[in-house]
Amino acid sequence: MTNELYDITIIGGGPAGIFASFYAGMRQAKTKIIESLPQLGGQLSLLYPEKLIYDVAGFPNIKAQQLVDQLVEQIKPFHHTICLDEEVLDIKKEGDIFKLTTKKETHYSKTVIIAAGNGAFQPKRLTTEGHEFFEGNGLHYFVTNMEKFRDKDIMICGGGDSAVDWALMLEKIAKSVILVHRRPIFRAHEHSIELLKQSSVTIETPFVIQELHEIDGTLGGVTLFNPKEDLSKTFHVSDLLVNYGFSSSLGPIKNWPIELTRQSIVTDSATRTSVDGIFAIGDISTYDGKVELIATGFGEAPIAVNHAVNHINPKERVQPMHSTSLFKQ
Repeated sequence: MTNELYDITIIGGGPAGIFASFYAGMRQAKTKIIESLPQLGGQLSLLYPEKLIYDVAGFPNIKAQQLVDQLVEQIKPFHHTICLDEEVLDIKKEGDIFKLTTKKETHYSKTVIIAAGNGAFQPKRLTTEGHEFFEGNGLHYFVTNMEKFRDKDIMICGGGDSAVDWALMLEKIAKSVILVHRRPIFRAHEHSIELLKQSSVTIETPFVIQELHEIDGTLGGVTLFNPKEDLSKTFHVSDLLVNYGFSSSLGPIKNWPIELTRQSIVTDSATRTSVDGIFAIGDISTYDGKVELIATGFGEAPIAVNHAVNHINPKERVQPMHSTSLFKQ
């Protein structure tokens, strides 16, 4: 246990948290990041490292892990303490200081910025009989390396942006791609759906997975069922990628002394929570008109940092100089 006091402690090392640490360095705040995963990057690094992201300003497209690597590179000019594989279990305010408790140690900070993404999360899994056997044997819930699908016949299930994006990306390296959705209409962005229509991806709607078939101890085929037409189809595929989304849980956050609504922390437009000195940014926070994008979290990061600095020292400006004035040219 250390009694060292920090100006800002950021809970969560995803994109919003990393960028907040960069901006805290710009404000010369003594900063610590506490991340529950063994590496920075959050869900992008753990679940979607190979996925292309299209809504980050200045990048027509960028792989998720590349974005994380760039963010980590961006904070290198500043010295920050980074604690990985450590989950904050409790926050208590003692006078003007916050006491953050983990299984490993106790941390002390003048302010806290919560950037915990969607909290603890798990993929929504198949319910098809015998699916457990195929997990790791052809059944996947996320992609860490696209090369494993090169020249293979693959099937993707889901109707949202993730399923459509993976279908378009894997089309370029797989032998064939089948996209299955239980409804006739996809929920993905209109532009992505238009690209899908122009691609070689085979679309099967409205179908659900009825049965998984084994060949030599691994996945060898999938039978689909259309309940409206009482129709079954069987396809020979070596890999099945399920994109039904993820269920998240706030975990210990639900017991912290801050106002919550459903699975989110309530903030105002200045990212302030119900506890003076605690701020929240990114997917974990909510307010009227909130749009859940990585770009939104990037915008909230400097707002939180500036108000945290002002909270520590009310004489400090909430609106600082532009970055071009802070870095030597």
